[in-house]
Amino acid sequence: MLFPPSERYRPDIDGLRAVAVLAVVFYHAFPEAIGGGFVGVDIFFVISGFLITGIIARELASDRFSLTSFYARRVRRIFPALIVVLGVVLVLGWLWMLPGPYAQLSSDVFASAAFSANIALWQHAGYFDVEAAKKPLLHLWSLGIEEQFYLVWPLVLMLAGRLRLSLNWVAGAIAVASFVLNVALIASSPVATFYLPFTRAWELLAGGALACGWSRIDHGELASNVRGGAGAVLIAIAIFVLDRGRAFPGWWAALPVVGSALVLSAPLAWGCRHLLANRPMVWVGLISYPLYLWHWPLLVFFAIIKFSALTTLERALIVLLSILLAWATYRFVEIPFRFGRPRPLKVASLASAMALVALAGVIVVRNAGFDFRLPEEIRAMAQVTTQTAQWRVGECMIDLSHQTAFADSCVDRDRRPLVMLWGDSTAGALMPGLRKAQESRDFGIAQFTSSSCPPAINVDIAWQPNCRAINVKVLGLARQLKPNIVLLHSSWDAHLDHVAETVAVLKRETGARVVVLGGVPWWQRGLPNEVLRYYMLHHALIPVHNGGARLPDPYDEKMRAALVPEGAEFISAREALCNADGCLTRVGSKASDISASDGVHLTEKGSVFLVGAIIDRVLVGPTQPTANASP
Repeated sequence: MLFPPSERYRPDIDGLRAVAVLAVVFYHAFPEAIGGGFVGVDIFFVISGFLITGIIARELASDRFSLTSFYARRVRRIFPALIVVLGVVLVLGWLWMLPGPYAQLSSDVFASAAFSANIALWQHAGYFDVEAAKKPLLHLWSLGIEEQFYLVWPLVLMLAGRLRLSLNWVAGAIAVASFVLNVALIASSPVATFYLPFTRAWELLAGGALACGWSRIDHGELASNVRGGAGAVLIAIAIFVLDRGRAFPGWWAALPVVGSALVLSAPLAWGCRHLLANRPMVWVGLISYPLYLWHWPLLVFFAIIKFSALTTLERALIVLLSILLAWATYRFVEIPFRFGRPRPLKVASLASAMALVALAGVIVVRNAGFDFRLPEEIRAMAQVTTQTAQWRVGECMIDLSHQTAFADSCVDRDRRPLVMLWGDSTAGALMPGLRKAQESRDFGIAQFTSSSCPPAINVDIAWQPNCRAINVKVLGLARQLKPNIVLLHSSWDAHLDHVAETVAVLKRETGARVVVLGGVPWWQRGLPNEVLRYYMLHHALIPVHNGGARLPDPYDEKMRAALVPEGAEFISAREALCNADGCLTRVGSKASDISASDGVHLTEKGSVFLVGAIIDRVLVGPTQPTANASP
């Protein structure tokens, strides 16, 4: 067995931890400034694999490794700060969250306490989980991967030791297999690749292989400076060049992983000794774990409390508060439990406390988020969920991370005129209104809608790699079906040039009228949250029109200017849903009368209202008077 690194404390490793946590924190607080800061998690993985594998290797070499002692150390390291943060999050959710989101948060608390947050996110992630970025515990997916890895990795090392296999070769072989799996799956299954331990294990194993092969490394000053400098450059490129538009992890993750391994391999490098090992960096590194735990829930909850986007100054103050809480957690919670004599009572008390936190999460879920906290009418309206019953999900409204074909039932055959609906899930939300319109008007529908994929040819979307292919397929279906009308609808947040190209191709190759419906208003915190906000401020039901919505971007005028010259007819959803007082919130006083179930998806009532206002223009053209659709 190769000689593992010594137990001697290396302050530069805490400095590298500081780089990792600051990258993540500033990415979450100021994403426009540090587009690749999310790679801080990958740096953490490498550091963890290096340190933990080194500890296990040393103890195996001296025949004193114990699984019980190993997991007891993990409990004392991970549980104290995590218990505090999960408890605080439950309290804040009680005070400021709707019953539905609070129940989901409590489910996430249970998953986090069971170190399976990554699995829960993988199962629930997807386009319809539009509140994903607002989950206070979203960041704990990385903790789940790490702890799942350490359920298996010590056993593998023990087996390799008994079989007298080279730990370096074992770590390297498994790392290569995991990396290949990551690269192979990133295009077809990006969500699974991001969240599952099998496709992330190579990052921890990169550190593990470094620890196992430590004695083969040239630790001279020149070689250390070369490796340390090269590693720093790779990490800097990853942080400042990458962004969330890249297919990650995939090949791109090699930048921070290889860079971190190179820096860890060079303790004698000038940068490690003088930059990473300086006192401020070491101090941040020491509080890096609680800082990682605190910063994201605080950013999410302050935005929830404010009911609007945080300003730059507010986000900066939240970062400072996170640092203060991280120091207090480290000083008064972590140190007493983590250090000192490893008494069994410490481990037992921590395990019991974590079990109680998990139980609290289960109780909240079982009690529907304690919905008695709100008046019945507010509670009912605020709990309206995304109404997908008429979207034909899985048939004609497909999730591109799982499906790439439409069912035959998506076309009303032998019915003319035929309206072909092409767009993303906001287009799918038009289906209840279109079906209602069919009751009084004779037309057929061909529905081709895909999750998070605008109706724009020649567009590549990194987080939705099948979008380009499905749009090619839909264009081919349009050529075959020769619809009378093509209705394009989307959230229209980008790719306007490609939409114009799509309009031109449709006009040229199908002869259909092409009608583009502008974007619906976007309720930044979700319309149910606007209902709650208005009640908390005024103790009354939200008015029929409210000014809390952000108008779609690009605006109607910009879309008209780009699309009408290509032959499109443009209809403004904003003009149908908004007036001088704001945008439509409800078409009645019942819960089912709310117009949107989240930020952008219309409810069935909202869909019927909008389609009723525009259907004559869609079927006949702009000369037909618009139906009176006032609530």
